[in-house]
Amino acid sequence: MVRGNLTRRGLGLAAAALPLAGVARARADDPEVHTAGGPVRGVVRDGVATFLGVPYGAATRFEPPTAPRAWRAPFVADRHGPASPQRGSEPDQSEDCLRLNVWTPGADAGRRPVLVYVHGGAYSTGSGSSPLTDGARLAARGDVVVITLNHRLGPLGYAYLDRLAPGFQHTGNLGQLDLIRALEWVRAHAARFGGDADRVTVFGQSGGGAKIATLMATPAAAGLFHRVLTMSGQQVTASGPLNATRRAEAWLDALGLSRDRAGEVRTLPVERLIEAAGVADPILGGSLYFGPVMDGLGLPRHPFFPDAPAQSAHIPMIIGNTREETLAFLGNDPANQGLTWDALPARLTPAQMRIDVAPEAVVAWYREHHPHLTPDEVLIRATTAGRSWRAAVIEAEARAAQGAPAWVYQLDWPARLPSGRTGAHHASDIPLMFDTLSAPGSGTIGPEAQGMADLMSEMLVRYARTGSPGGPGLPAWTPYSLERRETLILDLPPRRENDPRGDERAFFARIPYVQPGT
Repeated sequence: MVRGNLTRRGLGLAAAALPLAGVARARADDPEVHTAGGPVRGVVRDGVATFLGVPYGAATRFEPPTAPRAWRAPFVADRHGPASPQRGSEPDQSEDCLRLNVWTPGADAGRRPVLVYVHGGAYSTGSGSSPLTDGARLAARGDVVVITLNHRLGPLGYAYLDRLAPGFQHTGNLGQLDLIRALEWVRAHAARFGGDADRVTVFGQSGGGAKIATLMATPAAAGLFHRVLTMSGQQVTASGPLNATRRAEAWLDALGLSRDRAGEVRTLPVERLIEAAGVADPILGGSLYFGPVMDGLGLPRHPFFPDAPAQSAHIPMIIGNTREETLAFLGNDPANQGLTWDALPARLTPAQMRIDVAPEAVVAWYREHHPHLTPDEVLIRATTAGRSWRAAVIEAEARAAQGAPAWVYQLDWPARLPSGRTGAHHASDIPLMFDTLSAPGSGTIGPEAQGMADLMSEMLVRYARTGSPGGPGLPAWTPYSLERRETLILDLPPRRENDPRGDERAFFARIPYVQPGT
């Protein structure tokens, strides 16, 4: 159930609403920073100045974000702000969700690199408040400023209504506009929190990486960041305006609204808007997909089709994936364990594979070329190869063809799922990058996991500081080329391979790829 409040008819938590500061418990050593909105008072935890739930914008429903209304009394930033309304388990949800969190070794003149993390959740779930993405340890060990944030999701952030009713011009990309607003806030305030506005690295996992790939092709985002790292998150194509309109129509149908009543979405309870988004997607099946729209206004082209965007060719990029990506989605389902060869093809659905191919042909290829694999293992290998890893290869190839640097990694270090199955699954790189192995859900295996976290978090910090990720503890790691397909295998010890899983790459490259945004 969505937990949020509507304070004025027609608006979410209104753009004019004052952000409410926490209960004042000021101490003499509490850090205080003056922002454009007003003073913000943080807390010091384990030597790191921490500012949680800071408003970076205000969101009127289905309108672009604006600056938050100014406040005078210090905003006590000692707790996370609300997440965007969504289906799922996020405990605090509200339309007043344009908040960010800052961890810094000092709100001083340090001019440290700034790392801005964009959370995943396929444009429909998640927040920047997860213990796995707490920035304190990364900020302390790397002497960097770490920022996480929330923004509008699902239909509130991406329902494209412009072709259905007047007054909804920007609706297909409002979530992206929120991210741009947050990055503008970072540019304006980085120095006040001890950061360097000229060294901003944006990184994100899953949907967060996809959002960043889309920003790389968004003109309004130009100049707001200087390095990119995507973790199992790609966006080759955005939704086209016609398919996005079909999805919006399906959503209106679920709300019981005719086209001439589309404007009523401004005033309906937010719970109804979110619940209606659970109806079947008319293009791909499953629940409705809401994501960026190539609307010709904010997003004039697909992010990485037919080529890499020229506007970000000068920006270094790291493209990462995990070896057993889809184990995270399929590995906890008992129905996907102990499979027979006869039962396997029914599991290789277009929704899982992201391609339209006869599953029997896929099974036959793996049985011929990888006869040591079990049906359970083929399920994970094939769905990983046809899904996010395929898109990662497409983006890396596009950058190489452009002559733009892209370092590619594959995480092989395993984590453990609740089911007990192990592997380098989707999201298993998050606690390693953030060095949050003690956080619930990290899936840590063995004492050497700390060594893996040390390697990856230091790689991230080095990249944020210099624009190049190579260095101590890593083999020679050169940008991806079409001739060698250089890939860093993140394991202990790490190693470099040229074209890992090259036979799988070549097999799936013959089949047209279907991006969810189609």
